Amino acid sequence: MASVDQFQPPAGSTTDAIRVALVGNPNTGKSTLFNALAGMRVRTGNYPGVTITKKVGRMTLGDCPVDLIDLPGTYSLAPRSPDEMVAVEVLSGDLQSEPPVDVIVCVLNATLLQRSLFLVSQVLELGRPTLVVLNMSDTAQSRGLRIDAQRLERNLGCPVVSTSASKRGGIDELRQRLADLVMSVGQSDAGSDSASQRRDDWALPESFYQICDQFRSHLIQSACVPVQSGKSTDDLPANTAELPDDYLLQRALLDRGGAAEKRLVRKLGAAILPVLNETRDQLRSDFDDVVDMECSSRYTWAGRKLDGVLSQGSGSGGLTDTLDGILTHRVLGLAIFAGLMLLVFQSIYSLAGYPMDWIDAATGWASDLVTDAMQPSILRSLITDGVIAGVGGVVIFVPQIALLFFFLAVLEDCGYMARAAFLVDRIMRLFGLSGKSFLPLMSSFACAVPGVMATRVIENRRDRFATMMIAPLMSCSARLPVYLLLIGAFIPSITILGFLGLPALVLMSMYAVGVLVAIPVSLILKHTMLRGEAAPFVLELPEYQWPDPTVVFAKVWEASREFLVRAGTLILAASILIWFAAYWPGDHTRQYELQAELAQIDQQLDASESSPAEPLLQRRDEVSEELKVISSDLLESSLLGRVGHAIEPAVRPLGWDWKIGVGALASFPAREVIISTLGTIYSLGGDVDEEDEGLIGAIRAATWPDGSPVYTIPTVLSVMVFFALCAQCVSTLLVIRRETNSWRWPVFSFTYMTVVAYIGAMLTYQVGSLWTAG
Repeated sequence: MASVDQFQPPAGSTTDAIRVALVGNPNTGKSTLFNALAGMRVRTGNYPGVTITKKVGRMTLGDCPVDLIDLPGTYSLAPRSPDEMVAVEVLSGDLQSEPPVDVIVCVLNATLLQRSLFLVSQVLELGRPTLVVLNMSDTAQSRGLRIDAQRLERNLGCPVVSTSASKRGGIDELRQRLADLVMSVGQSDAGSDSASQRRDDWALPESFYQICDQFRSHLIQSACVPVQSGKSTDDLPANTAELPDDYLLQRALLDRGGAAEKRLVRKLGAAILPVLNETRDQLRSDFDDVVDMECSSRYTWAGRKLDGVLSQGSGSGGLTDTLDGILTHRVLGLAIFAGLMLLVFQSIYSLAGYPMDWIDAATGWASDLVTDAMQPSILRSLITDGVIAGVGGVVIFVPQIALLFFFLAVLEDCGYMARAAFLVDRIMRLFGLSGKSFLPLMSSFACAVPGVMATRVIENRRDRFATMMIAPLMSCSARLPVYLLLIGAFIPSITILGFLGLPALVLMSMYAVGVLVAIPVSLILKHTMLRGEAAPFVLELPEYQWPDPTVVFAKVWEASREFLVRAGTLILAASILIWFAAYWPGDHTRQYELQAELAQIDQQLDASESSPAEPLLQRRDEVSEELKVISSDLLESSLLGRVGHAIEPAVRPLGWDWKIGVGALASFPAREVIISTLGTIYSLGGDVDEEDEGLIGAIRAATWPDGSPVYTIPTVLSVMVFFALCAQCVSTLLVIRRETNSWRWPVFSFTYMTVVAYIGAMLTYQVGSLWTAG
């Protein structure tokens, strides 16, 4: 094990700051502690090649600049998830493009010290200067636990500080102890008592470390280790210098097929595998089960370190035990959970409506401003219909995202989120998922964009990706205008069983179809593309506490900013491409002339002090009608319209004509765009909604060349089923790209959903036609 006496600040580092990493189990208050230390000087990004968010806060201790890194929560340095993998690679200095960590701050839950010390035993073996934080010390005290932090510091051989991050207790002492440790980095005697341990004080049996030494020797003797240029193969120090550190060798022996083994193979090549397997066989003969050996040894070590540290005084479980008796009750708990979820989503729906209306009004105001300032032209169309409409289509999601992540942050920070996952886990097993998938899926009924982003709460990668793949199947609010238009126009207002309205039944069925399809899709994914051993649903129920406003605000701000900066730019680009496809290559000269004349007439009407002249009003109506017809013709002759005509043979089995096909294509940026597209196609203009009587009348009157109606009940149901199942939302697909860090998953999502939607719509139309014909 590396001694801190040889530790030096990283050479060739990309930053002049000391790098301090915060590591700890989930639900230890690590993020709250991070915010208390770093304040608002935080920058976020992604670790190279993965979707795990990196949070780095800049702070100053004395005259020394410090980069404080908030690592993902982990129970062990034997990673089982992408988040834990990132934490291990950062701590071990094995992550590409990331300088080594200089100091480690290990945050523990003071109420669960023996379990938390399991991670401490592994961290100390990294050989880095380490500081241990006993967070939630106030909760431990309320439970009657008395902790002798000074004795624990002597036992561990590293600084120990007690804090209560949510109440900012102990932060000043933590800063001072951390400053002392940071200032000592690079000195010859730095941290001699904080990171280095005597071999007889290591957590695992001495015979294990002896076998590790033999493993190192075997690697050198078998020429598995590359030799430095100009050195002899018998030059042991040169060979040793090329070896990974002892910690990586130890973890590779302990974790068969795990991340450490893969990293070791990457470093030294596959030639090490025979030596590795031979050494493992020796370990198995000595210890039978090395996993059990490590667990029991580390917990035994933790028990020794806690000797004389803990004592039990008077206290009780307090509020947490009382609330859990109610909130996790099999019946009452579910009822409270259902009511709370209803309140959350109703709040998102209601409260987000106001800022969304303001954003919509601001978009309209900006578009009108440009329209008044510029003559009709391709540039004006690009700015108003492409850029401004695209920006509005991005920004309008922010209120929903901000509110959703506000509620998520509050529920998580107060401790209720874990209880919610526990309550619905049995239901989610029908999907092959865990209870943590429930909230993202429920969020997707409002909007799939924040729903996909909310999958970040799911640690297991397979469950997270499976949830992302089925989240768009939940009928979001953007589908509702399509449902309302078609149901209002064609579904008769009759009752079934004397009380159930047929329109309401059809609307409920559209919401149910996505859920019913999601179940087999998720199960198929978990047995094919995302197959693997079922992840154990291990859930820790943290202490209830008041949410930290700083943490809540930081999560809301981070989610909103990340959506605008990363996903928003892609959505804007896609919106402009769709505008271009609907605009080019028609001749818009006459359209521009009519738009200019219509604007001039409107100015004359506004300037008229008396009643407007009848000829002026008549001319305005004539220009408006001609403009609608020309706009419809231009859309039909555009690239988008030509594609619509080209795909008409493919959509005829669904009961669609080319106009419905163009509406489906144009709604790719957002599903509700089909309403305005149909308005343009039927020469009504794009400024229509689902309640527009003219649009309802036009689609009712639409006929095939033989005079038969286009929109029959089977056709209407076919269109609604297609929109219920198809991935008609570029925003969702681009957010999936952002969350998975790959184009593979959004392409797969779009492909499978389009195929399922097509088959579902075709079956609906064909079976419905046979039913009505019979």
